[in-house]
Amino acid sequence: MNKIKIIGLGAGDLNQLPLGVYKTIQNTENLYLRTKEHPVVDELIKEGAHFRSFDEVYEKYDTFEAVYEEITNVLLNAAKSEDVTYAVPGHPLVAERTVQLLIERAEQSGIQLEVGGGQSFLDALFQALRIDPVEGFQLLDGTDFSVEEAQLRQHIIIGQVYDQFVASDVKLELMERLPHDYPVFIVTAAGSSQENIKKVELVELDREVELNNLTSLYVPPVQDETILYKDFAKLKEIIAILRGPDGCPWDRKQTHESLRKYVIEEAYELIDAINNDDIDNMIEELGDLLLQIMLHAQIGEDEGFFSITDVIEGISEKMVRRHPHVFGNGQAEDAEEVVKNWQEIKKEEKAGKKDKTSLLDSVPRSFPGLMRAEELQKKAASVGFDWDEADAAWEKVKEEIREFEAEKELSSEKMKLEYGDILFAFVNVARFLGLNPEEAIHETNEKFIRRFNYIEDRVKETGREFADFQLEELDQYWEEAKKSGI
Repeated sequence: MNKIKIIGLGAGDLNQLPLGVYKTIQNTENLYLRTKEHPVVDELIKEGAHFRSFDEVYEKYDTFEAVYEEITNVLLNAAKSEDVTYAVPGHPLVAERTVQLLIERAEQSGIQLEVGGGQSFLDALFQALRIDPVEGFQLLDGTDFSVEEAQLRQHIIIGQVYDQFVASDVKLELMERLPHDYPVFIVTAAGSSQENIKKVELVELDREVELNNLTSLYVPPVQDETILYKDFAKLKEIIAILRGPDGCPWDRKQTHESLRKYVIEEAYELIDAINNDDIDNMIEELGDLLLQIMLHAQIGEDEGFFSITDVIEGISEKMVRRHPHVFGNGQAEDAEEVVKNWQEIKKEEKAGKKDKTSLLDSVPRSFPGLMRAEELQKKAASVGFDWDEADAAWEKVKEEIREFEAEKELSSEKMKLEYGDILFAFVNVARFLGLNPEEAIHETNEKFIRRFNYIEDRVKETGREFADFQLEELDQYWEEAKKSGI
């Protein structure tokens, strides 16, 4: 079985190259370098080393993954006929994607793999930047960087920032969470005679980075707590402090029951912002609604029953489970099929659980009246208890109106029940017509406010009081508003 021996060229010059690695380079005939752009390579050339580098492969592809795929395939094919040695910058097992690909595929290709030593660039970076990794640090890949992975309270080292394109992507990601003038450090060839450390503002990063295979970016830990306000973990910490012994008296005394009304209020205020297409207000109201979720989760954690991680885990599992057409092998061609599949999966989930006494028990009593009526009707319709067409629903409305008129001379309680029947029947009509009754009444309320505001303005223009007007005069203003499209 032929062999690929992988060695690391370290992070510095020839003086820092381990003796064993040096001897391997001198004694191998089939030496491949991932890149010849390394401080030690020029000195090895002077000493007669012969090799093939993969630098030209980088010019052939638009993505680094494609580059790494070709390098891996070339090495595996070469090793089928003879032993080869593959040298990479730093240590073979630190930030080397091609090495990981070789580890995954060597055995199935019938190739023996041997991973040798080499000084990691991390050692040189820690020394150059004078940071202690025990304080907490992250090593991330600049070619596949997402700021969501970044722990901003730790030392962050972003490797493989090869050029301005990678630097630009990294900059844009970091600026989602960090100020444009946040100080970062460009570190090139750490530990060698060519070592260079440049401090720049984040916004200038891609303008300052030059083409170099030995460049890394260092992002110091965030000290300013206000910068962390975008972090979910920071929000959780704030809520825990508010609920803690030294926190806010109001927050400490809240319970799930006491907070119920605020959840409803914040949800309606969010709906109002959506209806007004008010983006700034949507952000604020979404935050207020999230606050209610966080408070409930913190109460659950304080009482030892659940935490926000349980909430997140539950909804994550549910979304994956109920979207097999996205996360599995299921099929769904349109939104209607998605809803159908969702309901079938939901029914399967409930099958093993204790049955409710009624199909309608799953509709929350806390829903607003029109919304609850619509959901009750949907549940009943799901088992066939429904009109066949909208005309029948309309006839039911007329019947309920006649009954209301017949009872109008009776008790107010009886009239209230008959009036409720009318509303319930109208909800049925709305459902058949694809209308949302809650949205419909909301828009009518808003329309009434606009037209009444118009009447108020016209009355004010006359210098008279409302009491001085007859209803017919005010109604004329209403018709004006209506004709003008208000």
